[in-house]
Amino acid sequence: MDERKIMVGQRVRRLRQSQGSTQAEMASKLGISTSYLNLIERNQRPATVQFLLRLGQAFDIDLVQFAGNDEARIVAQLREVFADPIFKQSNISPQDIEDICTASPIGGEAIYLLYKLYRKLSDRHALGIKTIEENKELKGSSDFGLSGDSNPRELVLDYLQLHNNYFSDLEEASGELSHLFFSKGVDLLGILAEILESRHGVRSRVLPLDVMGETLCRYDRHGRRVLISEALGTDGRAFQMARQLVGMEWPDLLSDIVDKADLRDLPTKRYLKNSLTDYLARALLMPYSNFKEAANNLRHDFVLLSRRFMVPIDQICFRLTTLQQPGDKGVPIFLLQVDSAGNVLQRFSATKFYPPRFGGLCPRWNLYGFGAGAFSVWPSRIDTPNGLQFASFSIRTPNDVCGSSSRVNPTLVTIIGCESDHAQYFYDADDLQFVNKKIISEDGQSCGCLMCQLNS
Repeated sequence: MDERKIMVGQRVRRLRQSQGSTQAEMASKLGISTSYLNLIERNQRPATVQFLLRLGQAFDIDLVQFAGNDEARIVAQLREVFADPIFKQSNISPQDIEDICTASPIGGEAIYLLYKLYRKLSDRHALGIKTIEENKELKGSSDFGLSGDSNPRELVLDYLQLHNNYFSDLEEASGELSHLFFSKGVDLLGILAEILESRHGVRSRVLPLDVMGETLCRYDRHGRRVLISEALGTDGRAFQMARQLVGMEWPDLLSDIVDKADLRDLPTKRYLKNSLTDYLARALLMPYSNFKEAANNLRHDFVLLSRRFMVPIDQICFRLTTLQQPGDKGVPIFLLQVDSAGNVLQRFSATKFYPPRFGGLCPRWNLYGFGAGAFSVWPSRIDTPNGLQFASFSIRTPNDVCGSSSRVNPTLVTIIGCESDHAQYFYDADDLQFVNKKIISEDGQSCGCLMCQLNS
């Protein structure tokens, strides 16, 4: 048994507040005194094994994750914050950052949110964009506010990270139909078309590129048809049809999760609903148990997994991030999706790697795998400033629409990675040549410019 004192006060308080309970109500549910719960929440008493077991029974939580190092994410965020030159005279050491997060993770997050607002104001000023006080026409605009990040994508990505990118309700719902899609020799497109027509009276039709233009898929409400561009391959067509199906099968479930997320504006709610629809489509086509077993047996060979489940290879990567079921998790991974301009479109981490939010990604990190072909997997190594090592695998995704040049030149890259100790579970990591759990490479990379030692 680990003899470390487990201080979970901040997490217990958050859990109680998320349940809308008072200390007295929670204490009664756990069968302890209110004063004892108060001491735990203030970190004046460590959590005992008995307390954690009662907590797990009463609130159905993953105790390993709950009692784990929840501060690691906040520590990584604050390292990036205090690496900014404005703090150069403060002489804040890594230990100081650890102490801040240990004493008050909520306080650490507040510092991070304040820094995000500072960066936003600074960037607007550098671009010559006026603030609300300088331009009254901007007042009330959802483009700017004191609540921090107003970008719908960033808000949704933070929400998904907070929930570990796992939604048990969506997994359970998809299980009602997913058995139809995972069997040898199945005609996936035929089954999807048949279910759409039999259950919802919707027919599927593939149309020429000159008709669809840049639109990959569109639902014709009046004609009750799913219109799909011929630019999509078989796997892409199947995924678009699955999206349409889950949106019709479980609209109330999707809307309920969005409503409970308590997001502030319509664009953010729409973005979250689209993200959850993607999640549900993946869960339908790649059932949790079958997919996890296949990923382990094939050593996370992305190409073979794509062929077995007949879905695009980037959707394989996204599905791997959702293997977060308590008690039955997959290999801890992180994921990034970046466009040709270096903008981070998607991000998630179940590891100690937290993608930088400021200052850009490291230019020495060969994200696009120069020299690799489309859909090939390019392994590389990441060395972080705090001495950690990761294996990353970059997959270039060509644009499926409009013009031969766009189909030749990739516009997106999906990067999936793991800590060096877990690289043995990835087929594409074999070429990295491990010795004593360390990756042999001629040169390594840091993940972000702001924290790089070259800037010291």
